[in-house]
Formats: sequence, C-alpha cells, structure tokens
Amino acid sequence: MSTLTIPARFRGPDGSGNGGWVAGAAAGFVPDGAGRPVEVTLRLPPPLDRPLPVRTAPGGIEVLDDAHDRDEPAVVVEARVVGTPVPALEPVAFADARAAENGYRGRKEHPFPECFACGPHRAEGDGLRIFPGPVAGRPEGHVAATWRPGADVDVATVWAALDCPGGWAGGFDATRPMVLGRITAVVDAVPAPGEQLVVAGALLGREGRRTTTASTLRRADGSIVGRALHTWITLRT
Repeated sequence: MSTLTIPARFRGPDGSGNGGWVAGAAAGFVPDGAGRPVEVTLRLPPPLDRPLPVRTAPGGIEVLDDAHDRDEPAVVVEARVVGTPVPALEPVAFADARAAENGYRGRKEHPFPECFACGPHRAEGDGLRIFPGPVAGRPEGHVAATWRPGADVDVATVWAALDCPGGWAGGFDATRPMVLGRITAVVDAVPAPGEQLVVAGALLGREGRRTTTASTLRRADGSIVGRALHTWITLRT
C-alpha cells in the first residue's frame, strides 16, 4: 500500500498539515487526475511526520490514519476526480496585488502564524509568505497577493498557494479562525522558480459555519496557473 507523509514544514494549524498542500499531495495519488478537477475533502486534521496509508476508494483514493486503536483506520482525506467546473476569477494586475498586501491582516493577528502558505512567521524560502489583502476598487471579499515560487515548487505547492487566499477572502482572521473542509482545484501548469505570479481570492457565500470561496493563480501576463473552489469550516471558540 502506498503512503503519504506530511513533513512538518508543510504545517498549517499547529500540529497538522496545511490543507492546500495536503490536498495537492493527496490529489497526486488519484488516477487520471492530472489537469482535471480533483475534489479533496479533509475529514480530520492531517497528522505530521508519519506515513499515512493511501488506499483506493470508489472514484478515487482515501488517506488513512491507522495509529489509533480502532477496528478500522480513520479516513483523514478523500480525493476524487469530479465534473465540477472550476471557474477563474477576474485577473488582478501585479502592481494592484502588491499594493493589496499592505492590507494583509495576518501580519498583526494570525491564528496560525506558522502556516506554510500565509504564515508571517515563516522565513523566505521556507514558507510561501503569501499575504492577501483587499484589492482596491473591488467589492468586499476580494483579495490578492503576489508570489514568487521557490526552487522546489511542485503541484502540491501550487495547491497550497491556492488555499489560504480563499480563507482570507472569506473573512478568516484571529477572531474567526477557519479550517479548510473541501477544495476542488485544477492545476494547469507548474510555474518556474522565481516567476512573478498573482493569486486572487473571492468570497462566494456563507451559511452557518460554512464559507465558500474561490481563488485563481495567474502569471503576470494573465495566463492561468491554477484555480480552486473551497469550503471552509469556522472553528468553535
């Protein structure tokens, strides 16, 4: 049986994996998933630094946690190809995305400051340091940031880059912490290290503790690298 190990570097909340990176890594096990919409549901906080069995499931795969004394291993992540269209958001100019970063709320207060994608406590070259802020002239709930991938950029890193901008578009902050419940994404290309990229996020709706958002990652010339739809769950405090 194949296994998935989530190194501590790719953490999100303390002690568990960044939802986007974990989803992208899990999507890599889905047969015929490359270039197609893959829906990933996170059932439990993904544990770090130990092998998690990956088994075939109807329509896709499941990532399991068998470290507990249960009759059956717990399902941590489910992933499958779906026919759901994943639309792209309107482009944001690189200069406008750079200016939007000045409004990033996470620099002052962040519930998960060590997050691989958007944590301000992560050093250059370690975390992605994507800091989405409100875009001038766009409606409330539209955010953007710039990103220059490092030398180790891969598909899972692109999923991570598509993750947190959705959360910040949805109102994520220290007073309203959310975790990723589901993401459906398409990665059209893996960018080259050092490319100038823009990632945009937009709020789509809220219902109870659930928030739905979208994100799109583009090159500075406007060509699409990846796009995603998210469902977020607000944590009980």
